[in-house]
Amino acid sequence: MTEIIFDENIDWDARVLCSDESCIGTIGPNGKCRECDKPYEGVLPDGHGAETVHPEVKEEPKPISEEIVESDDDWDKRVLCGDGACIGVIGPDGKCKECGKLL
Repeated sequence: MTEIIFDENIDWDARVLCSDESCIGTIGPNGKCRECDKPYEGVLPDGHGAETVHPEVKEEPKPISEEIVESDDDWDKRVLCGDGACIGVIGPDGKCKECGKLL
């Protein structure tokens, strides 16, 4: 899980979004997008050249459970359901665990 810590001093309304509407970036003090590095098309607002503080992103490591590690060995041994429209796997009883059809 990723935790984003926001600085209360950031003026979110003062951000200048990238000119490319398919990009999610904001314009940095150099006049280029921080995400795609394209120059801003248009006139930047007064005082935009001052660097602003960005939120700190803190990512926590995901714990690995023993159950997941053990199940990786069975991954190659699984038998998929013969019905092409089904996403299930065949259980020990010979039936699909999802739709119930026999192998």
